[in-house]
Amino acid sequence: MPPSWKENERRGQSPKRRRDFDRAALYAFVPVIAISPVWVLAITIFWLPITWITGVVLWKVLLGYLTAGLVLFIPAFQRRVLTLLMGARKPSSREAPKLQKAFNEVTQAWHLRRRHFVVGVVDDKDLNAFASGGHLVIVTSFATQELNHDELCGVLAHELCHHLGSHTIALTIGQWLTLPVYLLERIGAFMHNVSKAATHTFARSSQSARLLGQTIALIFNAFSWFFRAGYSMMRYLGNSVGRSAEFQADQRVVRMGYGRQLSAALKKTVGPRDMSSSHPPARTRIARIEASLRPGNWKHPSTGLK
Repeated sequence: MPPSWKENERRGQSPKRRRDFDRAALYAFVPVIAISPVWVLAITIFWLPITWITGVVLWKVLLGYLTAGLVLFIPAFQRRVLTLLMGARKPSSREAPKLQKAFNEVTQAWHLRRRHFVVGVVDDKDLNAFASGGHLVIVTSFATQELNHDELCGVLAHELCHHLGSHTIALTIGQWLTLPVYLLERIGAFMHNVSKAATHTFARSSQSARLLGQTIALIFNAFSWFFRAGYSMMRYLGNSVGRSAEFQADQRVVRMGYGRQLSAALKKTVGPRDMSSSHPPARTRIARIEASLRPGNWKHPSTGLK
């Protein structure tokens, strides 16, 4: 059992249990800023037929879309809608007791309100977990099966630390902004395939018709490629800044008293079941966590003094 936050305070280790904006949370806005021009262009394309019908001005559509994104941060919406959109589900009757026991331990140790967070499960054969929105914590079904109680506590503590560090705010905003970009990429790819098929079927006998069809297909392909590039850029930058967020969350977990549990869980991801591209190598994370756990290496979170 890790030391409680009161025990940490008696040692001069006062962990941060409230939400704040750490350095990684600020870095996470880099992909959001980068995708914003592509998002504006995508919304403009969707706005053109709307303004022809209604006459609504562009800035109102942009503002309306941003305002609609605020619902992603409402716990009730995350519980009922966002969980499903992310392919997650409620824990099964077999998974629920184990998850609930670990989640209760961590939230009680840190005096967090459990009802402010939603825990979901995604069916996956990899050992992984992630945080989203402002309240959503998702673990894979494989993690619920393979991790013991202490290891699961470490993983849940890490994801909760993403929320406490406000790492998921920019991530959620970015996901909302990339939705119309992704839709236009898929529309462009679909129309490219339709154009190619129509050209092959109906323009065989006419050189000019075949050339026209190939030109239209090329335009749709370029259209699709442009928005695919924007979407890929967002993911690349998100993965890059996400590594900083992982290290920040790991150090917060150490300060909270669950460093050894998280390190033990990460050891099960070393090798073929290592984390995704948005995570640093598990070996690196383990080394940093265990270095922080050595006597004399712990630093006070507010003063930076040992």
